[in-house]
Order: sequence, then structure tokens, then C-alpha cells
Amino acid sequence: MPMPSVINVGFYNYVVSSQIVALVSSESAPMRRLVQRMRETDHLIDATQGRKTKCVIFTSGAHVVLSAISQETLAKRLLSAEMAPEEE
Repeated sequence: MPMPSVINVGFYNYVVSSQIVALVSSESAPMRRLVQRMRETDHLIDATQGRKTKCVIFTSGAHVVLSAISQETLAKRLLSAEMAPEEE
């Protein structure tokens, strides 16, 4: 069984890259309200280690991951992971 490709979302926390649906800035009021609502459920994963949230990562499951890394940086990591040749 092949190992799924993962992306580092900061502080040695990883998300399976094939599960990522969207990388969204956390600066808007609607995103902040959504994060507050998600905190009340078991579907929020806070990977910021106490730092300011810069990106909200939506997964194909019902989970939302918070990252202290910007969505631009995470998008570059995601693209470079997709471009990397498969190890055999």
C-alpha cells in the first residue's frame, strides 16, 4: 500500500495532500465566525501552536485545519509535493 503524500502545515504537523479541498485566508470576518463555530465541534484541528492563524484548510472530510503559515506558502508546498517524482 503506497504511503499518502503529506504537506507540512507548520510545527511538524501534516495533512494528507489529497484530502485538501481549499486553502483560505483567515482574515475575513466570515472565516473568523466559521472558525469560532467549528471550535464548538470536534471538527477543528488547531495546528498553530498558539500563533496567529493565517490560513484555514478545508479537507474533503468534515475537518478544518488552522495553520500559522500563509495560504500562498502552503499552496507552493502543495504544488512542489505534486511535482516531486514518485519514490519507488
